[in-house]
Amino acid sequence: MRSGSGSAAGPQRRADPATEAFVAHRNLLFTVAYEMLGSAADAEDVLQETWLRWADVDLGTVRDPRAYLIRTTTRQALNRMRTLGRRKESYVGPWLPEPLLTAPDVAEDVELADSVSMAMLLVLETLTPTERAVFVLREVFDLGYDEIAEAVGKSSAAVRQIAHRARQHVAARRPRGAVSEAEARDALAAFQRAIETGDLQSLLDLLAPDVVLLGDGGGVVQAVLRPIVGADRVARLLAAGTPRIAGEISTEPVQVNGRPALIVRIDGEIDDVVAMRIDDGLITGLYVVRNPEKLSRVERETTVSR
Repeated sequence: MRSGSGSAAGPQRRADPATEAFVAHRNLLFTVAYEMLGSAADAEDVLQETWLRWADVDLGTVRDPRAYLIRTTTRQALNRMRTLGRRKESYVGPWLPEPLLTAPDVAEDVELADSVSMAMLLVLETLTPTERAVFVLREVFDLGYDEIAEAVGKSSAAVRQIAHRARQHVAARRPRGAVSEAEARDALAAFQRAIETGDLQSLLDLLAPDVVLLGDGGGVVQAVLRPIVGADRVARLLAAGTPRIAGEISTEPVQVNGRPALIVRIDGEIDDVVAMRIDDGLITGLYVVRNPEKLSRVERETTVSR
């Protein structure tokens, strides 16, 4: 099929109303599903299931397409979470969210960038599926309690209680202070220099005493199988690891999940993505995703929106 709108291809036909509505909200629906699942591949599957149901709907009965589509996406994501939960139980080593290469302007929407950050997605992993759905729909997408109740199959009063419980849970575990984009970039640049030079002291100066490093190889490639805790242990692991790698290493600062991160390449091929959590000016979390099945989204930009 030829692209473009030349006369040979004939006039462009206007999409049907159902398709137009779905396309208009697609990025929003993907973001809802991704924040609930932490997996872009599963989020795409949820969108496919949502579309199949939306295509059969009588649009004359739909008062608010956006709300209807969000509710449908939420229900499908909750169904998918049961499958994903079983998969995580048998996962080899720590499970980390699938990193997304995001546009620089995502960072300008502070709430959106915070909600899709690797650190926040890991906090959301500690919620129950229903708590996670309620938190995402209320705190990120500002849906009313009645709408959320319909999406998760609970009463409005129950949803209010769930939302309160989820907010408390997240507040106790989320990064302790807001980090500006400039601070995050500076921390990443300093970390990049320390990694490239193998300077142990520079690494120690950047890491919080209780820093945690998580590595996700999925049993496919080598990665740490347990959390590495403590500045000295993490710094020594990072400083010692680079010289042992055979091949030419390059690091590229990028925006991943709305935050500065590094793509690490060996001989030009993506080896891993390094994201970080920063609290009070120090790195408290390092998230190293090496599982090849989770790295396809850092080859091209993914649009997230509210």
